[in-house]
Amino acid sequence: MFDFCADPDLLERGRWLACYLTTPKHMMFYQSFGVVILLMLITAPVALGAGFLGALATRSHIAPLRWLGKFYTSIVRGVPDIAFFLFVPLALDQGLEYLRHKAKCPDWDAPIRQGSDFVVCAQAKLPLSSTPQVWHELYGVALAIVAFAFVFGAFSAFVLSGAMNAVPRAQLETAEAYGMSRRQVTRRILIPQMWAYALPGLSNLWMILIKATPLLFLLGVEDVVYWARELGGSKTSAYAYPHADWRLWYFLALLVFYLGVTRLSEIAFARLTRRLSRGQPTAQGMKEARKGAPA
Repeated sequence: MFDFCADPDLLERGRWLACYLTTPKHMMFYQSFGVVILLMLITAPVALGAGFLGALATRSHIAPLRWLGKFYTSIVRGVPDIAFFLFVPLALDQGLEYLRHKAKCPDWDAPIRQGSDFVVCAQAKLPLSSTPQVWHELYGVALAIVAFAFVFGAFSAFVLSGAMNAVPRAQLETAEAYGMSRRQVTRRILIPQMWAYALPGLSNLWMILIKATPLLFLLGVEDVVYWARELGGSKTSAYAYPHADWRLWYFLALLVFYLGVTRLSEIAFARLTRRLSRGQPTAQGMKEARKGAPA
């Protein structure tokens, strides 16, 4: 990046470090922090939407829909998360390629399953081998988002379902007595009031999501953990910038990053909790009411 970086062997310590920290690989390392943040910002609303639908399904009067909602929340909560993080991207990737294979290569006569290998025609691969590398990386991130949303959607469904049950039944019955339909009661009374009860559980899920992002490394995405291990490992004189094992310092940087994101999240959720709890019969709502009461 700098003009004086042409020959690292002739650089003094300060300039050597400046050149080392601005190499193309380090730029990809810095970009990986953005990938992690983007993953969380996309996954959170998608998982919340899946959880909301799951929570409504568990309360449905339609038996098959209620069974589906309970099955979704129960199976994900009962199986280790890492199993779904590894299974969902693989199953989704192979499922999409299988459908493309049937559509684009109808004359293919070889078996798709060949032992432990999954073999489809070249036209059915996702992404195609001729696709630029950036699309391969985005595809991997998209599969990771689906996996994270699938898992955390089930947990958020359980949290939202509990929050819906925590809304005082008397308020719902009063709304029904005024002539509101079940759908109107759900939309105008139940959903607006459940957030005060759901927020503590959702904030915990957000914290768990933050801690789960290093699992991107297991899904083949070049995230912060991948680059910390890659750049921090010892480099011999065969490299432009040889150094000893510096993984400790790189992982300390990750520690600071995750602690910083966690602290900012705590502040944001605390403010959101105070706002949503105003006028609600919750512990936080009663606390806010006492603060606003005249002396």
